[in-house]
Amino acid sequence: MDASDELLQRDTPSALLTLDGVIRSLNAAMATTLGRPREQCVGHGFGDLLPEDQRVAAEGLLTHGATTKRLAMRVLEFPGTSTASVVCLVEARPVTDPSSGERLVWVHSLDSRHDLGGLLIPFQLAAKAADLGLCMCSPDEHQVEWLGGAPALAALFPQASVPPSKMISRVHPDDRKDVQRLVRSSAAQSPWIRSRFLTEHDGWCVLASQVRRIQLGYGGPERIFAVIRDDTQSEAHHQETLAEVSAERERADGITAFSSALFSAATVQELQQVVLARLAAAVGGSGALFALVDDGRLRVSSDAGIPTWEVDALLGLSLDEDRPLPCVIRTGQAQFFRNHEELARRWLHDDGLPLPRPAPGTALSITPLSPVGDRPLGAWVVTYDSEHPPSPEKLAFVTALAELAGQALRRIRLQQAHVELSTALQQSMLPTLPEHLPGLEIAARYQPSRDGLDIGGDWYDAFFLPDGAVALEIGDAQGHDVDAAVFMGQVRSSMRAIAAHEPDPGTVLTRTNELLVAMDAPRFASCTMLHLDPHDGQVIGTSAGHVPLLHARDDGSHTIRTLPGGPVLGIVPGTEYPEETFTLEEGTALVMVTDGVVEGPRLTLEAGLERAGALAGRALQDRLGVEATADRILDAVAEVDNLDDVAVLVIRRA
Repeated sequence: MDASDELLQRDTPSALLTLDGVIRSLNAAMATTLGRPREQCVGHGFGDLLPEDQRVAAEGLLTHGATTKRLAMRVLEFPGTSTASVVCLVEARPVTDPSSGERLVWVHSLDSRHDLGGLLIPFQLAAKAADLGLCMCSPDEHQVEWLGGAPALAALFPQASVPPSKMISRVHPDDRKDVQRLVRSSAAQSPWIRSRFLTEHDGWCVLASQVRRIQLGYGGPERIFAVIRDDTQSEAHHQETLAEVSAERERADGITAFSSALFSAATVQELQQVVLARLAAAVGGSGALFALVDDGRLRVSSDAGIPTWEVDALLGLSLDEDRPLPCVIRTGQAQFFRNHEELARRWLHDDGLPLPRPAPGTALSITPLSPVGDRPLGAWVVTYDSEHPPSPEKLAFVTALAELAGQALRRIRLQQAHVELSTALQQSMLPTLPEHLPGLEIAARYQPSRDGLDIGGDWYDAFFLPDGAVALEIGDAQGHDVDAAVFMGQVRSSMRAIAAHEPDPGTVLTRTNELLVAMDAPRFASCTMLHLDPHDGQVIGTSAGHVPLLHARDDGSHTIRTLPGGPVLGIVPGTEYPEETFTLEEGTALVMVTDGVVEGPRLTLEAGLERAGALAGRALQDRLGVEATADRILDAVAEVDNLDDVAVLVIRRA
C-alpha cells in the first residue's frame, strides 16, 4: 500500500485531486458525502459535484492547498443524501504520488465534533449579508435556537432559545398547518412559504420561511435550519399594487359601462334614467341629482338619495341666478363642499334656497356637463356619506363621466337637426362591397332608425388588404343623426387608411382609438373588425365594445363568439385590443350585426343573439344564399319594435 492509498484509508471523507481539481481517487465516505457512487465521481471536477453556491469557495480552497504548504481549511456544504446535506470543515494540502511523482491535492474532512458551532459561521454570515434570519432546531424539536442574521428579524425573536410550541403559537391560526408541515418535511430543502407572525410590539408581520436539513460534520448530528425573510413591506406593497390595479380596472369598467349606457340613450328621458340609475353607485356616492338647462331655466330630476323637497326648490331656477348650481353650469367649474358649514361660508346669501344642503357628516360635489367656454348644458350633484373629499382620481372619474353625459346630451339635442340632408348623406356613407371575393360570398343590409330620422351611426365595410386577405368590419357610432353619420364616416375612413399599412385588426383599433382620443372626438364608437384569409379560412378578430359575433353552420347550428378586445373607441387613451384567431370552415358563415338587430325594448341581448343565430343557421340549412340570409335577419328586427338603426353583414365561405 503506497502513501496515497493510506490517505484514503480513513473513516472520514477523503479524496485525491489533480492540481486543476479533477478527482483522481476517493474513499467511500467522500462518495457518500458527494451523494454519488464512487465511479460517478472519479474524473469529474470536485467543485462541479458541489452545490453551485459552494463552487467559488471550493475553488479557493483547492488553489490555496495546491500552491502553499500552509494550512488551508474551509467549511463546505456537500450534497449528502436526499434528506440532508452535509457540512464539513475541509482541509486541502499538497501531496506527491510516490509511484508517478505527480503532484496532487489531498482534501479531507476534519473532525469538528468539539466545535460544531464553527460549522455554522458561514451560514450566519450569509444570512446576515442577505438580510435574512437563521434558526436551528434538532429533529426531535425540543428547542428552536436563534442563530442570528438581519437585526430587524432578530428583534422578532428576543429570546435566544424557545420551545417550538411557543413559536407556533405566534403564527396565525390559518397558517399553522403549513408551518408545521414545513418543519416536519423530510426533504433536504423545502419551498418557501409565507405565514403571518405576531410580534410583541408591531402586530402581525409576514414572514417567508424555507427549511433545510443539514448534517453537521460527517456522521455528525442532524439539524433543521429555518431561513427567514421579512416580507411584510413587500406584501403591503403587493396589496397596494393590487388595490391600485383593481381601482384602475374599476374606473375603466365604469367608464365603459357608463359610456355604453349613454350610447344607447336616444332621448333626454333615457339619458336621465341612465344617469340617476348609475351615477351614485359608480362614484361611491349616496345620492344624485341631474339638472339640465332648458330655455335658460333648470329642469331637475333625482334619485331616491335626494329629498323631494330639495329637488322641488330647484325646479325652474334661472341660469342667471347667483347660486351654486347655476354658477357651476355657467362657468364650467366643478365645486366640492365638505359639509353644510363650508357651503354656508362660501354662499352666505344662500340660506333661503336649498342646494340641496349636505346633512351633518356628508359632503357634495357639483360637476358641469360642459367644460369651460362651452355652451352650458347642465350639471349633476352627487352627495357623499363622508366629509372627506374623494381622491383626485375619483373626482377626475366624475368629471370624465359628466363630459360623456354632456356629449350624449348634445347628440340627443342635435338629433333633430339636418334631417333634410340625411337621405343623400346616408347614400354617400354606405360603402360599395367588392364585386368578387374569391372563395367568399358576402351580403350587407342597413336600415335607418324609425324615430323620425333617416340616418344613424351604424356602418359596415369590406375591402381587400395588401396581404391578400379581406378586412370585414361593422360598427356603431354614438347617435342617430347627421353628425353621427359624419363621425361614423371619419371612423370608417380612418380604419381603412390604417389597415392599408397595418392590417392586424388589433393594431387598427388601437391606432383608431389613439387618433380619436388625440382629436378629442365628441363621440365614441363600438366596432368589430375581422381579418379573413379566403384561401384557408383563417380569421383574426377583435372588438371595441361591440356585440358578439355569430357563427352559423349548414346543419342549422350556430355559436355565439365573444371576441377579445377593449372599450369603445375614442374614450380611454392607451387602450390595446387583443386578438383571437379561429377558422371559418367551408359552407359556414359569419354574421356581424349592430346592437339594434339583437336588442330592443322587448328583447334582451342574449335572446336576440340566439334568435339571429338560429335564423342564420336555418337559412344555411335551407340552402339559402347570403342575400336571403341577410334579409331573414333584417326582417325579424321589425318584430321587436326596435327604433334603432341596424346593420347586418353576412360572410359565407363557399
